[in-house]
Amino acid sequence: MSNIFTTFAKSESGAVTVDWVVLTAGVVGLGLAVMVVVSGGVENLSTDIAQELANAEPTADPFPTNVDFSASTDTVAN
Repeated sequence: MSNIFTTFAKSESGAVTVDWVVLTAGVVGLGLAVMVVVSGGVENLSTDIAQELANAEPTADPFPTNVDFSASTDTVAN
């Protein structure tokens, strides 16, 4: 009877399963960390898009032909 327990204790057949569990937990943890970091930026961007869509006029021409570029605030360094 003690031979069965000794054989079971020396067996390494379950070691691969433990490796996969640890690897999967690491990947899930990394995914959660990325989600926490990115979620704030995605929320801000979606709020900005929603605001722009709410302010848009559906009857306005999206491609105006007479655009005045002379009122630019960009400066050129000499």
